[in-house]
Amino acid sequence: MFLEPEEQQILDGEFGETRQQMMELLVGLGTVFGAERLVGIASAQVSGASYKTIGRWGLEWLQGLDARVAVPTVLNPIGMDRDRWREMGVPEEFAGKQEAVIDAYERLGIRLECTCTPYYLSNTHYGEHLAWAESSAVAYANSVIGARTNREGGPGALAAAIVGRTPYYGLHIFKNRQPSIGIAVDDPTAIKDAADYGALGYVAGKIVGNRIPLFSGIRPNRDHLKALGAAMAATGAVALYHVAGITPEARLPTFKADVPETVEIRMAEVREVFSSIEVDAIAVGCPHLSPAEMETLAGLLEGKKVKKPFFVFAARGVIAENRPAVERIERSGARVYADTCVVVSPALDRFDAIMVNSGKALAYVPTMCGAVARIGTMEECVAVATA
Repeated sequence: MFLEPEEQQILDGEFGETRQQMMELLVGLGTVFGAERLVGIASAQVSGASYKTIGRWGLEWLQGLDARVAVPTVLNPIGMDRDRWREMGVPEEFAGKQEAVIDAYERLGIRLECTCTPYYLSNTHYGEHLAWAESSAVAYANSVIGARTNREGGPGALAAAIVGRTPYYGLHIFKNRQPSIGIAVDDPTAIKDAADYGALGYVAGKIVGNRIPLFSGIRPNRDHLKALGAAMAATGAVALYHVAGITPEARLPTFKADVPETVEIRMAEVREVFSSIEVDAIAVGCPHLSPAEMETLAGLLEGKKVKKPFFVFAARGVIAENRPAVERIERSGARVYADTCVVVSPALDRFDAIMVNSGKALAYVPTMCGAVARIGTMEECVAVATA
């Protein structure tokens, strides 16, 4: 694998032991995947931020690192809201360990925005190379924005952040971004709400696996695209998808829409994802809510009071910029939390059944929280919470 002189110096240890270790990791990944060189990145997003997922050994590894990131870098959600963890019901022992994880990342120069939606915080541009780790963020960056990132593991994304480069293979290369399977829906007009798109993605991910699908006939907006990609990344391993006439690369004159096979998904299959089980908590914002989604939720909760715990998750920066909507939501008794989410916080482990509005959460809640999950639209979540 070809290295520039400065890259070779990092590998030789001339810029410190931690950078050397990180470069060794990147070169190892590049060698495994056949990368000919490294490519500079515009930003990084690092997973493995919740103590619930990395535990003692991950924390000790982080504390042993001695370098600072070379590009703007944020974290994936952690296990609690840094300011309101007691209110969430997070145990004090866990909170102490989580603070230690945060301190370790902060010492590396990472911005303490802990979110699965980094694209709401700063401009990410078409064609930029990134090293993002969170599966739904990767799907959004590649598909909706047209940036280029592989589905990085936590250590690989951190190594790329510290070195400022990542191996040039996979989805960084344009020719590898063409669709390989078509997806059609028998009644696309029935796919309307973000939860519908999440349910569609939940089904499609199991069919697609790690292939690049091309959807035809559907007309999603950006929040719908977020829900679709997040669900496919959870039930499959989709890092890039296209929607004919909608996503940026699918509108290019060089785009090849001819795929070897097309699979039809019946709306009956999508509807089977929905259920009507009783729940004891509601959680929305997986991925974190957009400003538009927060405004919609505020309108739905206007003048109502929730009768079950209602968790709302969004990026800290989005919360700060949308305080009126947050205040309207919280007047209902629902709580808006930053930094964390339903999947990686121990606060939701105490519930037996949780209602969500995303296919991603539907896929992860049973294994990560030990709870039964039910999906519904935002309106249905509010109805259940306030009944």
